[in-house]
Amino acid sequence: MSQDDSAASGPSHDPGVDESLSEAFRSVARRLRESSHEALAPWDIPPSAFRALRILGRDGAMRLSELSEHLRIAPRSVTEVADTLEARGLAERRPDPADRRATLIGLTEHGASVLDAIRAARGTEAERFFDKLSATDRTNLARILRKLRD
Repeated sequence: MSQDDSAASGPSHDPGVDESLSEAFRSVARRLRESSHEALAPWDIPPSAFRALRILGRDGAMRLSELSEHLRIAPRSVTEVADTLEARGLAERRPDPADRRATLIGLTEHGASVLDAIRAARGTEAERFFDKLSATDRTNLARILRKLRD
């Protein structure tokens, strides 16, 4: 039996020789997370705060309850994220003009420029990470991942 036939017939019992697709996927995802954390390091921004920055940059100012839903975290946790962003001058709370009892949070100019800088740094890091793949492999991987995501 050739090596290709062996690989096709099922997973090897030697973890050093073969790993399952899900293990390989988790390993790559872990490396991407580590790379992302490294890219965020110069700004000393926790991942949850960066996710909030991205959402506010994409969708604009919103109520904290809406941000909580986007982040899929408890409302009390989103308050901590908002406090972090506000303390760093990246976002600001302001009254909701449609409902004076409600508060919106939105990016400041500084927050928008930091978001742009982080996106550029993460893009460079992603290019470095994926440069092992040919253009065709990247296209195929993106297509496959979108299919799995949806």
